[in-house]
Amino acid sequence: MAEKVLVAMSGGVDSSVAAYLLQQQGYACIGVTMRLYENETAGIPRGHTCCSLDDVEDARAVAYDLGMPYYVLNFTEEFDEKVIRKFVQVYQNGGTPNPCIDCNRYLKFDHLLNRARELGCDYIATGHYVQRWQDENGRWGLRKNDDPGKDQSYVLYSLTQDQLAHTLFLLPCILYFPKFLSDRWFLWFFRGK
Repeated sequence: MAEKVLVAMSGGVDSSVAAYLLQQQGYACIGVTMRLYENETAGIPRGHTCCSLDDVEDARAVAYDLGMPYYVLNFTEEFDEKVIRKFVQVYQNGGTPNPCIDCNRYLKFDHLLNRARELGCDYIATGHYVQRWQDENGRWGLRKNDDPGKDQSYVLYSLTQDQLAHTLFLLPCILYFPKFLSDRWFLWFFRGK
């Protein structure tokens, strides 16, 4: 039986490529999008922004085309509590908040991993550009991506050993991206982006 992966799908190219690569490697994939806020509540017009309704529909279309189940997980309360409120507090106190790090720490690699376990998944996967490795003592770590222009290791520094052991990062493989351009699905996807 194939190992199961819960793929965090933003609706963008990176997470869509990660889902495709996982399927090509024989994993059974379930796609999910984390609903973090309502655009109108955040004062953002509806449209293609991070985590917008259009992005949800793009992710759903990709999951459908790949033949994988897809769900939208409502994390709006958690996002407001753990990311937005902290951002405002740090900013008001003269600090430089980084909401991406907090979202990764508290939502993607905490709540999402818990949800994956509830669904019987062995791993979660994201579209981050980073390499995961394990040393001779079994300790997990992160390395910068081979392409320094696409490295995202710095926003993942807070991952625990358990989170690293159960997370797959496929985009260092993106160096082989041109071979996918002849694939029907990628031609369809890139026409819309």
